[in-house]
Amino acid sequence: ILFPNSFFKLLRIIFMVELNNKYKIGKRRFGLINWIGFYSLYKKETLRFLIVSGQTILGPMLTGILFLIVISIALGEVRGEVLGLPFIEFLAPGLISMQVIQQSFSHSSSSILGGKMMGNIIDLIGSPLSAGEVTLAIIFASVTRAFIICFVSIVCFNLFVDITVLNYYYFIIYLLFSSFFMGSLGFIAGLWAERYDNMATVTNFVIVPLSFLSGTFYSIERLPDLLKEMSFYNPFFHMIDGLRFSMIGVSDGSTTFGLIYLLVLNLLLWFTAYYLYKIGYKIKT
Repeated sequence: ILFPNSFFKLLRIIFMVELNNKYKIGKRRFGLINWIGFYSLYKKETLRFLIVSGQTILGPMLTGILFLIVISIALGEVRGEVLGLPFIEFLAPGLISMQVIQQSFSHSSSSILGGKMMGNIIDLIGSPLSAGEVTLAIIFASVTRAFIICFVSIVCFNLFVDITVLNYYYFIIYLLFSSFFMGSLGFIAGLWAERYDNMATVTNFVIVPLSFLSGTFYSIERLPDLLKEMSFYNPFFHMIDGLRFSMIGVSDGSTTFGLIYLLVLNLLLWFTAYYLYKIGYKIKT
């Protein structure tokens, strides 16, 4: 009578040992940063907009050219000079900056919101990636999209107006800070939004108005003193003014203050995006 019990107990022990060995939890095969996973997510996000480049790159570039042509035809020679330059040369860098701002925000926000709406964000949550790796991979994909749009726009704008980069240091750093800022902001907006209507509200009532009213089409020297003072604390103004300075050599504000200001805001926004994703804000129940 005891033999069967002992036999089955032995079988149970052997079975459990084999089961534990077979399904043993794997060891972390990477160091502090999962570089392979980070690059894979970055590549996936980059290919996501490159596959539909007609919408994500050529579309914004054509929009900027249309603004340039229509405003030039409408104003003609009436507008005169702005900051010592013909208005068309002043306008072109502002239009490029506007597209950089809008498209870098659009990428990260649509990535997070689209994942939530389609339900495949669970794949991202369950991946062996930390919150920092996820946020940075998606934000840097937004930065990549902004850089591509900027370079393509410069090449195409040169068909209508002479655009040259006078200061590559300011050009790269302001382009990086601007797109990283908007990528982080888009990530946060994507977590907050529950449907596409919410995102359209943010885009139409916050992003587009601020990008239009931050010196894209005019110099803030023409503003009243109160609005001029407020503009110096508007990050959108420093994004546009800094990128314009790298191309035309003159600016409305302080480029040094703009760099420091955007750097601080970038750190705060990225940490906010990191923290919200880490606690599962509106993506975990």
